[in-house]
Amino acid sequence: MNENSSFLVLFLAPVKEYLADDQVSEILINGPSQIYIERNGKLEETPARFANEAQLKAAAVNIAKSVDRQLDEMHPDLDARLPDGSRVHATIPPISRCGTILSIRKFKKEMLTIDRLEQFGSIPREGVLLLNAIVKLRKNTIVSGGTSSGKTSVLNALSGLIPENDRILVLEDASELQLQQKHCVYFETRKPDKNGLGEFSIRDLVIASLRLRPDRLVIGEIRGGEALDLLQAMNTGHSGSMSTIHANSPLDALSRMETCAILSGANLPLTAIRMQVASAINCVVHTMRLPDGSRKIVEIAEVLPLENGEYRLRSLMHWETRSVAPDGSVSGGFILGERPTFQGDAELLHLELPEYR
Repeated sequence: MNENSSFLVLFLAPVKEYLADDQVSEILINGPSQIYIERNGKLEETPARFANEAQLKAAAVNIAKSVDRQLDEMHPDLDARLPDGSRVHATIPPISRCGTILSIRKFKKEMLTIDRLEQFGSIPREGVLLLNAIVKLRKNTIVSGGTSSGKTSVLNALSGLIPENDRILVLEDASELQLQQKHCVYFETRKPDKNGLGEFSIRDLVIASLRLRPDRLVIGEIRGGEALDLLQAMNTGHSGSMSTIHANSPLDALSRMETCAILSGANLPLTAIRMQVASAINCVVHTMRLPDGSRKIVEIAEVLPLENGEYRLRSLMHWETRSVAPDGSVSGGFILGERPTFQGDAELLHLELPEYR
């Protein structure tokens, strides 16, 4: 943690060494006597312990106070961002049965780029070329995947491919993104105060941002009714926008967008919502954490027009796991799929694409 949040280390003294370890990406505290960390993509139990429940709860309460939030019996759940960018989620009894639960997702100081993803083996050179063309051609893109599969990291890396002269508005529940462009304007939601007043949601941010002349919108994560507002923005001139969503596959990502759009409460028939999804989203980039802890972009898919009211996808590239060793190590490779329908547009802009057979 940086100087602005170093005082928090006093409250989190039992896990101080893990806060300072750059290889540790997440600290999971399940009550005072059970603490896990994620290091290099794998979970491991630690010998660290808090003295008792009172010490751990005091740490969580003081973290909440440091970000001007409440954590008590009336407000037993906290989702906050620390001054150094780390994400903290805390729950206390009565909603947690084993005492105070604390999850700290650490802020990564190193800027992750597409080239770095290639070096890590998360994506092959052919995938880099595809993603570069997708971003340069202003294709609206959703990064999908499960929890801790690397969605935010991939979205950060994709942002590095956006031309410098584009104005980017970044909207998040809690700021995590570190976009690499100069002309970025960051917004963050606001929770209601103790009287239930003053809330400013992602939906409010999306609506407000459209008045600020964005070239591209980047939304940290789609979780609810804001999906419909984003789809409408994508369909009305804000091409090249990006977001992430929890999903198990590219096809599931489209279904999840549909479900979230329904949560907006708009009285639209399902067919109309599906048409919005299929026309607004051009590409889905799917991420996954493999059994060995490595994170990869396992599929890049292009969204095609609806057929008989059903979603259609064209897989441009995917990862194939061929074997998993007893120690969990994975063997496999990336396979090129079908040619993208935007190949002609890419050629017009002199954008290199993989060599398809």
